Amino acid sequence: MPRISFITPVVGREAELDRLSGLLERARGGEARAVLLAGDAGVGKTRLLDEISGRARDDGMTVVTGHCVDLGDVGLPYLPFTEILGVLAADERFTDALAAHPVVERLLGAGSDSARDVDGRLRLFEGMAGLLAEAAEVAPLLLVLEDLHWADQSSRDLLRFLLGRGVLRHRLAVFASYRADDLHRRHPLRPLLAELIRLPVVERLELRPLADSDVDRLVRALEPGPLPDATVRRIVERAEGNAFYAEELLAATDTESGGVPSGLADVLLIRFEQLPETAQQVLRTAAVAGRRVEHDLLREAVGLPEAELESALREAVGRQVLVAGGDDTYSFRHALAREAVYADLLPGERARLHGAFARLLAGRGHLAESAAERAHHYRESHDLAEALAASLEAADHAQRVGAPAEEQRHLEAALDLWPAVGPEARPSGGGVDRVTLTLRASAAAAHAGHLHRAVTLARSALAELGQDADSELAARVRYTLAGSLLSVDRLAAAFVYSSEALAMIPEDPPSRTWVWAAATHVLAARHVGENETALRVARRALGVAEQLRVTDAQADLLISLAVFDGAGRRGAESRERLVKARDLARSSGNAPVELRALFNLAMGCYESGALAECVPWLTEGLDRARQAGLLSSTYPLEMRYLRLLVLHVLGRWDECLRAAASDAEVPSAAGGYTFGPALYVALARGDLTAADRARALLEGPFDWMATMVAGIVLTDAAALRGDPEDAVRWMRSTVTALADEAVPRPGVTVRLAALALAAVADAAVALRLSGDEAGVRRWTDTATELVELARAVAVHGEYGTPQGPEGQAWLARAEAEWVRATKGPDAAAWSEAVTAFGYGDVYELARCRLRYAEALVVAGRREEAAAEARAVRESADELGAAPLREQVDALVRRSRLSDTRGGEDRTRVLTSREQDVLRLLALGRSNRQIGEELFISGKTASVHVSNILAKLGASSRGEAVAVAYREGLITPEPTTSG
Repeated sequence: MPRISFITPVVGREAELDRLSGLLERARGGEARAVLLAGDAGVGKTRLLDEISGRARDDGMTVVTGHCVDLGDVGLPYLPFTEILGVLAADERFTDALAAHPVVERLLGAGSDSARDVDGRLRLFEGMAGLLAEAAEVAPLLLVLEDLHWADQSSRDLLRFLLGRGVLRHRLAVFASYRADDLHRRHPLRPLLAELIRLPVVERLELRPLADSDVDRLVRALEPGPLPDATVRRIVERAEGNAFYAEELLAATDTESGGVPSGLADVLLIRFEQLPETAQQVLRTAAVAGRRVEHDLLREAVGLPEAELESALREAVGRQVLVAGGDDTYSFRHALAREAVYADLLPGERARLHGAFARLLAGRGHLAESAAERAHHYRESHDLAEALAASLEAADHAQRVGAPAEEQRHLEAALDLWPAVGPEARPSGGGVDRVTLTLRASAAAAHAGHLHRAVTLARSALAELGQDADSELAARVRYTLAGSLLSVDRLAAAFVYSSEALAMIPEDPPSRTWVWAAATHVLAARHVGENETALRVARRALGVAEQLRVTDAQADLLISLAVFDGAGRRGAESRERLVKARDLARSSGNAPVELRALFNLAMGCYESGALAECVPWLTEGLDRARQAGLLSSTYPLEMRYLRLLVLHVLGRWDECLRAAASDAEVPSAAGGYTFGPALYVALARGDLTAADRARALLEGPFDWMATMVAGIVLTDAAALRGDPEDAVRWMRSTVTALADEAVPRPGVTVRLAALALAAVADAAVALRLSGDEAGVRRWTDTATELVELARAVAVHGEYGTPQGPEGQAWLARAEAEWVRATKGPDAAAWSEAVTAFGYGDVYELARCRLRYAEALVVAGRREEAAAEARAVRESADELGAAPLREQVDALVRRSRLSDTRGGEDRTRVLTSREQDVLRLLALGRSNRQIGEELFISGKTASVHVSNILAKLGASSRGEAVAVAYREGLITPEPTTSG
């Protein structure tokens, strides 16, 4: 059948097209970017993408498009990428590239065995990245993803992986659209967009409503004949800048009534009703299929002879309701059109058509990939037994491909259907019942990072238990609930349920259920301060696990003993236990326990100050989580935070920010705290909006890690802006929020106290200079209270073990700040703090060296002070810590310290860029003129001038030039005579 289409002119989008065309030109040169195209429904996103895609093809690029589809509350994993692969597979140019990455074939319905591999998800992601990279070598590639707001979580994860892993380094551009007006506050796309927009290779392009003049131009271009001005004005008024509204309003003007409908749905249906009855029948059927439908599937569902079907499709395409695709598919020109037609169906008609599609899909064979669609159609057709079976099949498929969020949704759909399906029609055998399904859904929710939902589901399983429930199942439900409660910091309740679970089944005869109940009880007991109970039960349960050869429980108990016993995870013996636990868990195939072992190995290294040794464990842990599809679960979240924290401590700040922005493992469902170290960097670089972002972490349900991160940022921010009241308030409120019965004073108390003490000491010093003795006494009392708290926590730790190098360093800083507050700067105290932070914290070491330099000035040791100041300046410059640089420059000017070592060439102090600025400064150029000549902004030029003044110890531009001439940093410009 010939393809029929009418091209809508692109009006009012010249700037957007120029911008996208420029990006495509860069893509063809291997310097591409991704664009997130945002706009309300109907504003023209698809038309803009169609236009730019046509230009890309004209310039020799290959364009492949993937569509996301709304399937209600079920998801079809990787759907847009499956469509993209189908297009590539049909192009002979990419045969070799596809052959080189066979793992991606499972998205085309092949390779089902590979989907069961534990590392299948990682290999799939890497295979997709490799395929696109190789395809882009064959021909420059434009990847278009439409309607991201409907994307399933697996597709979102894959997109995050591709953009975060540098796939745009090739001749490849990615343009993705989404409806901005569909993104409600908890929409799952929101976190992904926030992550992607921070990537240096990603831009956001918002498609705003058209100006009235552009809508006028559009309407007149669409209608070849003359239109009354009043009609045009009415359309412009009603369209409100929405191109689709304008087109539909225009199409409705030729109806017999001649009126304009009051709502968009009415407009769409008027246009629909203008079609012949057969075309309407085809559109109703297509609307039930979804936004797009294959020609063969539509033909079978509608049941019309081929000639009648083609005639109807010709009418629908000609009226621009449907669009014919090049792959024997048809799609509604806009999702709103499909929604309006679907909503107009009679209930019985809708159910009948859904049933037809369900049977047709089932007749093609029970492919796992189609289970989600079959479940959707069966449910809407009220064939609940088949819907239940298909939902369970879809859940199994999602589990195999490492898509826990989709698995959870399908399981919850099955649970909703369960009471409506008679016992005789429910799945039989295999231990499938409502309680076990609910427990499985709880586990999937936990793996997807939906921790509070996991608790709710576990509670639901408990409520489902009957009076005559099997005791082992009852215990399993309770220890599962206890584990979920631990993950959301409901410690006392977790201990109650773990105690009940352990009491419900005897220790003898030994059983796997008792071992796991004991392992969970060990964790709960430790968290409520029952340390002796935890150790006693752990040792006893470990013996039973070894006897029964339950290796994953044995591994879990070894981890608990390594962390809770003796010197904790910092000791050599504990590390041996953790490595053994890692190996046991891996051999048993229990990835969550293996991840727990790897996290504790990394934490042990960090707590002992072995930062370099920490990184390999984190890398292994996150790779393992990626392979198992568990990146959103608790331990991988904490490992990501720790990885960024290590980068922050080591002073690799740019790397830290890049990792925070582009990390492919970032979950969308939980773990907002993981980017905390990036907030530490932002704050240290002078970005006080970091405090606002930290405060946002406190919204919603309590999260221990988020509260800790927010407390650190908000306390330090208050200190940096000189607000001791606020610093102390945030320090105290954070410690109170983080405390519980088992740990009344969390380990981070020492750091928080030191940060607050900095602000307190500043206040005390200022008041002492002004002679306000009452004010001094007030703040010295506060300082003493805070340092005593820091001492107690650092010495005794959270569980009676002294803190490691990090905690001791923060204590040394707290002690030095206390002395500064009560007596004044003390070189010996700050020397100890400098030594303590020598374990590897670059920024805190520099901050302590600044205070040390101040104390040395007071002690009259000026040469030493100057040396410390130079070291601080170098660190501040390397880190980009502008506030610290300003502080050390102020100290140098205030104390008239020498900027250079004896005999050092002053030109070495200035960077090459600063020397260029100094030369222009000597010629009398303004900041704006300097910027224009050096191709930098006037603001950047101003920063360079300020740096030059500080380095030369000058108070004005003229003085800086004079110093520069005097010391030979610049020479007079040669002159020419007439």
